[in-house]
Amino acid sequence: MELLLLVGSLVLLILVGAPIGVTMAVLPMIYIAFTGDLPLSTVPYQMYEALAHAPLVAIPFFLLTGELMNSGQITERLLALSRELVGRFRGGLAQVTIMVSMLFAGMNGSVVADTAAVGSVLIPPMKKAGYSAAFAAAITAVAGTIGGIIPPSIAMILLASGLGLSVGGLFAGGILPGVLIGLMLMAVTYVIATRRGYERLEEPFSLRRLWLAFRGAMLPLTIPIVIVGGMVLGVFTSTEAGAVTAIVAALISAVAYRTLNRSNVRSVLTKSVEMTASVFIIIAAAGPFSWLLNQIGALQGLGDWLTGFAGDRVMFITALVGFIFVAGMIMDAVANIIVLGPTLVTACIAAGFPPIQAGLVVTVGFLMGTVTPPVGISYFMAAYIAEERLEPVAVALIPFILVEVFALVLMLLWPGLTMWVPSLMGLT
Repeated sequence: MELLLLVGSLVLLILVGAPIGVTMAVLPMIYIAFTGDLPLSTVPYQMYEALAHAPLVAIPFFLLTGELMNSGQITERLLALSRELVGRFRGGLAQVTIMVSMLFAGMNGSVVADTAAVGSVLIPPMKKAGYSAAFAAAITAVAGTIGGIIPPSIAMILLASGLGLSVGGLFAGGILPGVLIGLMLMAVTYVIATRRGYERLEEPFSLRRLWLAFRGAMLPLTIPIVIVGGMVLGVFTSTEAGAVTAIVAALISAVAYRTLNRSNVRSVLTKSVEMTASVFIIIAAAGPFSWLLNQIGALQGLGDWLTGFAGDRVMFITALVGFIFVAGMIMDAVANIIVLGPTLVTACIAAGFPPIQAGLVVTVGFLMGTVTPPVGISYFMAAYIAEERLEPVAVALIPFILVEVFALVLMLLWPGLTMWVPSLMGLT
């Protein structure tokens, strides 16, 4: 009964528009007030405990990197390269959207930042070229999820901080799934674009133009190499990688491209602080909410329920993917990763999955929730940029969501997809 009341209250508050951070902090306070078993100071204490993890220090730096990239015209250079690489396929602008999201993902680590940056640049041209607003918003939103899969990834840092997993191992393991999802999204986009007669770049292929585009984007492309290479070689930790990435992005923007100056530094810092605050409010609020779920035995019950399917791999995968999908429709991805992620990963490990594989499956699954109605933040953002109603965007998202569900199942059935690169780098 306690669990039903809790879930019902959570869904009700979300549906009436209450911020997820406020909702998760208020419910434990109400519970404590009614039971009278503990002091209300339990809530702020649990908030502090949720934030007291060193890997979280990297998050503000990766968010700052994204803002530096936008201000420093790095995004435009990645866009030019993507246009030369995939723009000649049918649905060229949509293909470019996916490709530039994949490149952007290797430098930023934020689904929201990826969607906002790429969407603001490419959704208006897609609409002008004859794409439906709903399709333009859908492809931008779902491509943005790659920002949390290809390293660096803020979502992976959040999960690792709560479980003590190797951030470097998760980063390495996310490379192949991220690329695979991007390629599958391109294939589906090609089919849809062919049926609808969407545009493609008509200019003949030129090695010279490709070289010029690659040369223009060469410096930004070193950022993911610095991140992964530095961690693998032990030059810096995953936490320090965020600061190193921000420094490299700032040097590229200010020194190499000379696009970062005093007039936009303040804007970059302000936006970074605002995004960091919004993320950390949710992280802090997830602390007392997780405590409440443990208090009433909900997380233990969820773990026991999933572990009960451990003997049947098909049933376990079905139950896990189904639960992740439903949870993603109700709560924010960050909250799900912090609150439910550790329990699901533990259940996967009990069912025989390696920790890195389990962590990546849970991360990718909850990132999918950023584009599933009714509370997907990337879904909202892309629809807003496209100036389209939410309902048509939700319909347009269906084939792309099915792609991500298929990828999630494939990650569970094929361990090499997530474990080969970490094993190669000695991070397992």
